[in-house]
Formats: sequence, C-alpha cells, structure tokens
Amino acid sequence: MSALTQQGITDPFPIQTATLPDTLAGRDVLGRGRTGSGKTLAFSLPLVVRLAESAATVKRRPARPRGLILAPTRELATQIAATLEPLAKQLRLSTTTIFGGVSQNRQVSALNGGIDILVACPGRLEDLIKQGLCSLDSVEVTILDEADHMADLGFLPGVKRLMDKTPKRGQRMLFSATLDNGVDQIVHRYLVDPLTHSVDTAESPVAKMTHHVLSVADIETKRAVVEELASGTGRRLLFTRTKHQAKKLAKQLTAAGIPAVDLHGNLSQPARERNLEAFSSGVVRVLVATDIAARGIHVDDIELVVHVDPPAEHKAYLHRSGRTARAGNGGDVVTVMLPEQAGDVRTLTRLAKITVQPQSVRAGSRVVAELVGEVAAHVVPTAAQVQAHGLLKNDNRDDTRGSRRGSGAPAAGRGAGRARSGSTGGSSQGRSYGSGGTRGASTGSRSSSPAGGSRPVHSTSTSSSTSTPGSGQSRSNGAVALSMGSNAGRRRAR
Repeated sequence: MSALTQQGITDPFPIQTATLPDTLAGRDVLGRGRTGSGKTLAFSLPLVVRLAESAATVKRRPARPRGLILAPTRELATQIAATLEPLAKQLRLSTTTIFGGVSQNRQVSALNGGIDILVACPGRLEDLIKQGLCSLDSVEVTILDEADHMADLGFLPGVKRLMDKTPKRGQRMLFSATLDNGVDQIVHRYLVDPLTHSVDTAESPVAKMTHHVLSVADIETKRAVVEELASGTGRRLLFTRTKHQAKKLAKQLTAAGIPAVDLHGNLSQPARERNLEAFSSGVVRVLVATDIAARGIHVDDIELVVHVDPPAEHKAYLHRSGRTARAGNGGDVVTVMLPEQAGDVRTLTRLAKITVQPQSVRAGSRVVAELVGEVAAHVVPTAAQVQAHGLLKNDNRDDTRGSRRGSGAPAAGRGAGRARSGSTGGSSQGRSYGSGGTRGASTGSRSSSPAGGSRPVHSTSTSSSTSTPGSGQSRSNGAVALSMGSNAGRRRAR
C-alpha cells in the first residue's frame, strides 16, 4: 500500500473494486472497461501479490518469466511497466519490457539475468522465442491488456500462439473495452470459467467530458482555429489522420511560437520516448499525434483533445477522446469540421452516442477563446533554431544513429556544434527542449505585454546543463530541431 500512497492513490476505482477479490483469489477474470478506468492497477496488484506469494517456493530462472503481460503497442507496454515497477520493487520482484523498434541485446540480457514479470508486445516476444532466447513454460499469471486493440491491429493470431506456450494451469486475465473482432474467441479458448466484470465500456459516456464540434469554412480558417486551440497554458493533445500531417503541424505550431512535439509511427523508438517525455514532463504543452497515441498513453491533466482530422470510425473517436477526463477529472474534446466532413461527423457522433450541436467558428470566436482559456506566452523562433532544423531535418536517421551509439547526445562534429542553443516556452521551469534528446535549464527575459498590446514574448538567451527532476540523470541543452522549418521562419532567419 505504501507504493500506492506515494503515488497519491488512496481509493480504488470501480474496475479495481469489482475485480480484485477474484483476481487475488486466483480466478480467471474478464474485465471490461474503457481506457482510463484503472485497469492497469486492477491487474498489476494481483499479479505482484500472487507472484510474491509463490516466490518462496519457485526459484527465479534465466529467460523464464513467471508473470506475462501482453500489450498491443510499445507506448502502452512502457506505461504498464511504469505503473507496475514500484509495486514489484516493493515486493522484491524484477520486471523488464520487450518490444520492437530497438536492439534486442539489452532485452536479452535482462531476460538472462532472471526476471519475474515480463511486459511485452507480441511481435518481438515471438521473435525471441523463435530464437530460443525466451520460454513461457514457467508463466504462472498471464494478462492480456487492450485485447480489442490487439484484434484491431491483427495481433490475435500471434497472441494465440503465445498463449499456447503458457501452462494451462496458470491464472489468466483479459482486459478489454469491447469483445468484438475475435476477442470473445480468446476468452472462450483460454479463460477457464471466467468471472466477468464490466465497468464503463468504450461506448459509455464520461460524465466530466464535454464534446464540441467546431465547423470552419475552409482550410485557412481551420489552420487559424487549430493554432488558437493549441495556444493555451494547459496540456493539449491534437490528433491528425497521417504521420506527415502530425509532423507538419508540430513544426508549424512551434514556428508560430507554440512549442510542440509529434508522435507517430515514422519516429524511431528513442524519438518517441523523448517526445512523449517532453510532453509528460511539461517541457512542451502540445503533442500532435496519429492514432498511435489514442490508446495506452496516460499523461495526467490533458485538458483538451482536438480532433484536427475527424477519425475514420467511432471507436477511434472514443479512444482518442479518452486521453482527457481521466481518473475523475474533467476535460474538453473538440472536433474541427470542414463543410465536406459534416455527414461523416454526424455518423461518427451518432455511433459514439455523443449528442453535440456543431458551432460555426473562426479564429477569435468566443467559443474558441473559452476553450483556450489563459493564453501562454509565445516563444519566438531564433535563427539558430532554424539553422539547427536545417542540419537535423532527417530526425529519424539521426535518432537511429544515436541509439546505436548508446547515447542520447547529439552527434559530434559540425551538426552538434551548431545545435547548442534553443528556446522554448509553456513551461514554468523555463527549460528548453531539443531534437537532440536533451533538456537544459534556460535563462531569458520576458517582455511584458502593454495594455491592449501584443502577447508577452519569452526568448532564451543562454543555456546550461541541469538534472531532470526525479530522474537522477543530467542532460544538456539541445536545439529545438522539431520546431522550425517553415518558410516564414527561414525569412526571419535571414
């Protein structure tokens, strides 16, 4: 309990209250609840308690985990591990995480060292098993999280192959928002006399979530409205349909003085982790993402979710929207709609069981201003940042090289030398965030806005190294390579 209290968790969520008596007793359980309903703790607590009980008689063996959690994405696996590790450490259990997109060497070393709990994505785990580097024959407890999303991604055949390798006598838990697309087959095939607990399925409305549909006349009006929605002081998550649009919008916002990072499938794993950390820690307040962030990304206090591009189907809408109004908090969800999208949005909201009246808006409209709230100080892009982006515009290639070197620092030489300074805003700590994967303390000056004048501007003049709070790691300042690149930014640089 002390590990939970240290995280500020004192009262159980409904899904935890419903499932814990049965899961702690070793029963197979089917838990149905939407993302944000507390499912991670609902399965993490019984997992660590039951493994701790058997640890006295079962010896830890290399490459043979005793507990297995399968998750559909790297991001969700990482988030599960972050919740699980403090609990496991309290009971002297070891954990590790396995997923693709990074070298397997460190993962294999962790397995060989002997671990109790393995959090894994199906693809990489199957690869390691085929290579003879991991075995599931000692698994006592198996958990499938976001099973419906695994079905959506086509992972169920691999999940079945992995489940077939776990002992039939083990305890199994499956958590999912829905039972469609073959999830029910997994339940019938692998869970023995399961107890079902349903708390807030994906279609259940969230009482403290407010939905808005903002109708805009054209693309230019949409651009201006989206920029204004991103300009508040709180965290906001913007969703686009494509990877290219996510990257482009993040750059446009930063060039407009609103620091933003992107999250999508084209980024290397180090870049994904770096950008998500920047958003989670408050170094930047805007994350522009594809549906890769619609599930499994838990960041506290996201006050606004914006569907810059309406999703293709209602389940994606619900999961995207579920990034706000979590754990009993409130939040707003905005869908920006062009005239030709009106029919699709009507169908989308009807299937999602959302009742909302579209409102015609433009930049500066009252409803937009109310959603924005307090406007954050804009950050003026510097010439050095524009130059740095020109040098580091192939972010994915540089990230990959950096990960092979085993260092998060920028590459040595001309590129690193010219990417020393940067500025950022929207962070009370005044830190700067750079594409080199670094953060540093910044000093700068803030010019106050005269009455009726322009917004205050915060520009960084010097930088130094600092330690990331709570991490014990020191990082040095890098250039905001994600931020620049617009023609307007280059004109100012000249």
